[in-house]
Amino acid sequence: MIELAALVVLALVGFAVFAFAMVLIKAVVWLVLLPLRVILNLLLLPLLLLKALVGGLVLLIVGPILLVASLAGVIALAAALIVPLLPLLFVAFVVWFLVRAGSKPAIVRS
Repeated sequence: MIELAALVVLALVGFAVFAFAMVLIKAVVWLVLLPLRVILNLLLLPLLLLKALVGGLVLLIVGPILLVASLAGVIALAAALIVPLLPLLFVAFVVWFLVRAGSKPAIVRS
């Protein structure tokens, strides 16, 4: 049983060493590629601004269409939920009307 625990500890230590080595390699690669990333970001900044401008224009064009379509969808959903309840509403109205017709009107004193 002690041998199994020793193997588990050895595996954990091996994993820790491997993870540390990978973090170290990642840090070195990140530092080496940092100047390239900075240069590419500076060169591609105009394209990023153009992308933002085109995205804003598309939003201005498509936004009202999406708003109208969303409102139509909400109205359709409300109708789909309310229409099946209309018979129950009618029955409740008939019961209310019959109860109201059978009761005496209230006396109003001024």
